[in-house]
Amino acid sequence: MSVALAEAHNAASRGEVPIGAVLAKDGTIVASAGNRTRELKDPTAHAEILVIREACQILDNERLTGCDLYVTLEPCTMCAAAISFARIRRLYYGAQDIKGGGVENGARFYAQPTCLHIPEVYSGFKETEAEVLLKEFFRHKRL
Repeated sequence: MSVALAEAHNAASRGEVPIGAVLAKDGTIVASAGNRTRELKDPTAHAEILVIREACQILDNERLTGCDLYVTLEPCTMCAAAISFARIRRLYYGAQDIKGGGVENGARFYAQPTCLHIPEVYSGFKETEAEVLLKEFFRHKRL
């Protein structure tokens, strides 16, 4: 999660919403990224999506079975779906996203009967650090 937080800090320095993600397999980092929606002018360029795309290329497979994803903020519904479609084994995330989350808040994608793969979900990892980073980012934006 420390690497995901570093990616979130990097995203903030680029003016992006500070969210970072890391995908690991067998304890080794395969890919890491921070949000790049503004830079790439792509609303799907969330950290989770970028990491999934990169890991699929590196591992030469559209399925990331046996892989674990670490994200600083609860994934939105789009990202929750991508995590499911990629067959990621475990999802670890920091802060909850009451407004935009799609895992334990909002749409609760994995609770839907149409969801075919449900990763193990663990929340609260470095939650305070992730929350502070996001709050500070938006506080500065509002000044």
